[in-house]
Amino acid sequence: MLTYELEEALTQQGYSLVCGVDEAGRGPLCGPVAAAACILPTGLVLEGLNDSKKLSEKKRELLYDQICENAIAYAIVLGSVEEINQTDILSTTLHAMRRAIDQLDPKPDFALIDGNIKRGFTIPARAVVHGDATSPSIAAASILAKVTRDRLCVELDAQYPQYGIAKHKGYGTKAHMDALRKYGPCEIYRTKFIRFLEK
Repeated sequence: MLTYELEEALTQQGYSLVCGVDEAGRGPLCGPVAAAACILPTGLVLEGLNDSKKLSEKKRELLYDQICENAIAYAIVLGSVEEINQTDILSTTLHAMRRAIDQLDPKPDFALIDGNIKRGFTIPARAVVHGDATSPSIAAASILAKVTRDRLCVELDAQYPQYGIAKHKGYGTKAHMDALRKYGPCEIYRTKFIRFLEK
């Protein structure tokens, strides 16, 4: 259940601006990963706000606009395929999260990070497992990241229609892997994610 319990507890500890941070697109075979950071006014109620994975596309789009209109600050950053290929998906994701936090204005003084890793952040941070289902700030960030990533998949589909990216959003479905075997990968693919093609 989403409550501002985490944010309010941090406010009582003396932190004034708490941001939620989440990502979308760590698992797909292609395209960048999206990370978002968001500071919500404490107590703001957005009807239907939840973990982005539990919402319909239509509801996510509606909430995306509401979050952008009501947030104290938000930022969305992409971690490129080039960076993923040069390093790894986790390093790229954390780098994108840190950059999203850095782009917030006003600057937060604490970050709630969805998941179990909080490595390398320049402000105090707490990793929150299933944070997108408990913290409104993280849930808002998850929606910003997910909608951004999904919109990007539609753009990639228009450029590379042979792979069906708009439908599967880059995940390794049977149809997607069959298309990869038929047409071969292009520059939008993550090399470490498509090693099955070498078999």
